[in-house]
Amino acid sequence: MEAELPGRDTPPETGDDAPRPHRKGATVADVRRYGQPPGLKDRRNEEHWAGRLYMRDLSPYFAWLALRLGFTPNQLTYLMMASGVLAGVVVSLPASGTGTLWTALGGAVLIQVYLLLDCVDGEVARYLRQTSVAGVFLDRIGHYLSEVALLIGLGFAAQGGWENGGWVELGLIAALGAALIKAETDNVVVARAKSGLPADPAGGDRALRPRSTGIALARQAASMVRFHRIIGAVELSLLILAAAVLDTVFGNATPTAVRVLMVAVAAVAAVQTVLHLVSILASRRLK
Repeated sequence: MEAELPGRDTPPETGDDAPRPHRKGATVADVRRYGQPPGLKDRRNEEHWAGRLYMRDLSPYFAWLALRLGFTPNQLTYLMMASGVLAGVVVSLPASGTGTLWTALGGAVLIQVYLLLDCVDGEVARYLRQTSVAGVFLDRIGHYLSEVALLIGLGFAAQGGWENGGWVELGLIAALGAALIKAETDNVVVARAKSGLPADPAGGDRALRPRSTGIALARQAASMVRFHRIIGAVELSLLILAAAVLDTVFGNATPTAVRVLMVAVAAVAAVQTVLHLVSILASRRLK
């Protein structure tokens, strides 16, 4: 699949202005060279574990295809949004028996597509030198929509159909919590910008640590447990699938395992919303 091009064996130029093949003549190796910055997988605060584990190894092939087909970075981001929202819709579909297993599986697959496109749009943007503020904005909105849609979908799945009820309301509460957590993070940048400060506080990771020793230890303990991850789209989609498998194996007449997961997710979202806010206020990020 990789076309031989003149000069492809020359040492790579690392600067952003380095010449590169036209998008139609790019190879997978070119995508890796220019679309994946050095140390990308090592950025643990920015790169999802699934990206480091396998998706960044697969994404250059799909980025290569996207370049060949003429997709723009923003078009890929819109597709990412669509796949994430559709995952929530699929999970919410009324089903019974083994049907819940198939809707959960469909949601999990769509979230993997969402994750793949989240990698590909950035790689294509970097290759074409089309990174932009609008692209970052769309990417963030895509993450908001996808996580909210999946949590609402889980609420309907726990309810057992498209009807009003306490489980749907619990899903909405969890979705609100997930959105607020992201808003708390993003508003740090907004607050600093409105105050004339740079987006990133001085001190690097030290600025993220709460000034109170007690809060810092609590934050570290919570980070080690990583319970907050269950409201993330990738992790949640896999947990929904696991819960659906349990309900199918045990032949539950009602989605018992899915409902237990819904309670756990709503509790984590509510607690994490408060803890995250306290952690930000107690850190140096707003100084």
